Amino acid sequence: MKILVCLGQVPDTTSKISFTDNNTKLNPAGVQFIIGPYDEYALSKAIDLREANGGTVTVFNVGLADAEPIIRKALAIGADDAVRVDSEPSDALFVATQIAEYAKDKNFDMILMGRESIDYNGGLVHGMVGEMLGIPSISPAMKLELDGSKAIISREIEGGKEVLEVPLPFVAGCQEPIAEWKIPNMRGIMSAKSKPLNVIASFNSSQPVGHSGYELPTGRTSCKMIDAANVEELVRLLKNEAKVI
Repeated sequence: MKILVCLGQVPDTTSKISFTDNNTKLNPAGVQFIIGPYDEYALSKAIDLREANGGTVTVFNVGLADAEPIIRKALAIGADDAVRVDSEPSDALFVATQIAEYAKDKNFDMILMGRESIDYNGGLVHGMVGEMLGIPSISPAMKLELDGSKAIISREIEGGKEVLEVPLPFVAGCQEPIAEWKIPNMRGIMSAKSKPLNVIASFNSSQPVGHSGYELPTGRTSCKMIDAANVEELVRLLKNEAKVI
């Protein structure tokens, strides 16, 4: 069983975000970066599958050298080896191309990743990778079990749940409760230092998507308390100030 797990580096949700270069780039100063939470579910599930069926788990990241701490954490959690494409993850198409180009001749049984990142929340990469490799792509995968040469995947849909059978290989965008997060222990942390981390150049790919600018959401405004008997004043404020009616 060969499993590729794709990990992204994202800002911790408690970090204060600001921008540089005329609001066109994220300012990394003071920002704590973590493995994408949904990617951690994918990694945990991959390790569970390897422990049950044997094989290897390779983690894959598109990022610069500052992403190596989160890669080492993935190795400490239990991945066998890692690959980092030395390039800025500029957009979903670029990242998907790097994954597909790397994986196309490696005979992975499955490619797991989070259903989306928590910074851009696009949820695009798994579908693109599946299309580029000509294999099924399923998201969100909330339960995954193997049955010989196929996988049984469950996910929630509007009004119910859906159970799918998919042949290997496939791509899945994972989310809870597919597996429980794993915490690296001391043995894993020590062994991660000697596990292979292969840094490779990016595959040729155009980058048709650019960012013209970012802006922070509007801050919270003051709260006005209206007497319950003063319905006319409430309506006036909702109409003229809040502009919701």
